[in-house]
Amino acid sequence: MSVTYNFNGKVALVTGGNSGMGLATSRAFARAGAAVTVAGLNQESLDSAVEEIRSAGGKAIGVHCDVADEAQVAAMVERTVAEFGRLDMAFNNAGIQIPDSDTADQPAEDYDRISGINQRGVWACMKHELIHMREQGSGAIVNCSSIGGVVGRAGIAAYHGTKHGVIGLTKSVALEYAERGIRINAVCPGTIDTPMVSDMLDKGMLKMDDLLRDLPMKRIGKPEEIADAVLWLCSSGSTFVTGHALLVDGGFTVQ
Repeated sequence: MSVTYNFNGKVALVTGGNSGMGLATSRAFARAGAAVTVAGLNQESLDSAVEEIRSAGGKAIGVHCDVADEAQVAAMVERTVAEFGRLDMAFNNAGIQIPDSDTADQPAEDYDRISGINQRGVWACMKHELIHMREQGSGAIVNCSSIGGVVGRAGIAAYHGTKHGVIGLTKSVALEYAERGIRINAVCPGTIDTPMVSDMLDKGMLKMDDLLRDLPMKRIGKPEEIADAVLWLCSSGSTFVTGHALLVDGGFTVQ
């Protein structure tokens, strides 16, 4: 059964919104009637995403933004409010992976890079989104964590550390704003069919046989299944949900 939402008159912001889970979520927000800011780094895919949404009758703008740079994050949010007049929903999805490494051999530069995007970038996005949402007295933010935010795995400690950090940020900020009409939650995707996962498979960082063996549903997830979770967390169907980290992982963490 297909679930539909009515976000007419609402404004959504999606970082990493031009690819994978972010693109699926940008499309879903637009189909539900929201005006969407699609943020990302690749201008070609940004332009393509915006054109696709507009061609289907939706409202969208594309904003080039490196979430590791707080000034760019601030400008992204300001551009959204200047264009659409408000900000109601945000999916802070931008993130990266780095090659597997023994922690003793990992360069500090790699750790700083992944932390700057995956964790500090989420903090910066929330900070500037909340500046506007607290003035409105309303809003919903969903941060992208991962199954790596609730379990560990050898070789990618830096990545898992950032995703654990996202859940900690989500819970703490949710408490700050629980009485102010703003809800903050996280989504924790399992292995999803995205360009990042495809790249990891191509490089041998992941093996499909191993993935399927460990997945109770015996398939990897679809980006649209993450979009569905994000829209629910932003909708009137989840108005008593805040500070939650929603696992969307095909049962992986149940085992």
